[in-house]
Amino acid sequence: MIGLGGAEFRLPLLIGTFRFGALDAVIVNKAVSLVVVASALPFRMGTVPLADLATQWNVVLNLLAGSLLGAWFGAGWATHLASRTFFHLIAALLALIALVLVTLHHPAAATPLLTGTAQMVAGVAAGFAIGIVAALLGVAGGELLIPTLVLLFGVDIKLAGSLALVISLPTMLVGFARYSRHKAFSVLAENKGFLAFMALGSVVGTFVGSRLLGLVPSAMLMPLLALVLVWSAVKLWRHD
Repeated sequence: MIGLGGAEFRLPLLIGTFRFGALDAVIVNKAVSLVVVASALPFRMGTVPLADLATQWNVVLNLLAGSLLGAWFGAGWATHLASRTFFHLIAALLALIALVLVTLHHPAAATPLLTGTAQMVAGVAAGFAIGIVAALLGVAGGELLIPTLVLLFGVDIKLAGSLALVISLPTMLVGFARYSRHKAFSVLAENKGFLAFMALGSVVGTFVGSRLLGLVPSAMLMPLLALVLVWSAVKLWRHD
């Protein structure tokens, strides 16, 4: 419904409830997130048509220019990094974005924060940072892409959700390809049944969420996204 891969909910559960190790949880998270993103995009087209997405091709390419490179580097670092401090930093960042969304931006506004060359440079930099975060945590990156699209480019919140999915898919595939070179990638083969059930439930969820998208006003999506970010921040801050 929002345009996320659901990984911000899933990661704390994989680590805390299902007892996966940090790197294993990230790889499983990314695999399921790929299913969510790939299924959510066509489901949402009834509300956000392909023609609307096509008009924003320059924004997509701007962010992808940074996110693909960031995803490759982030996945490489993740195979060597398991720092609690990192989770605290991400939690603080998510909470800060939530604060910005609910205090500084009205969902009906469409004024980009920057324009021209400054916007392009900021888009590549933001994409690179988002790619790193997406790869390190196994998330689709929508929790950072959507605020970036809304605040930096002035995109409507519902359109931003679909654009985030378009950007997330290739970004995640790059990170996934990088993870496949590490021995920890075997966690997918070792948990095929678990993955199948989680993926099936995720597809059902994306279908239901896409149907709700046309019924939920844009004014409700921004606070809802902020709540998701705060919830995720709390769960990640408590991560051991």
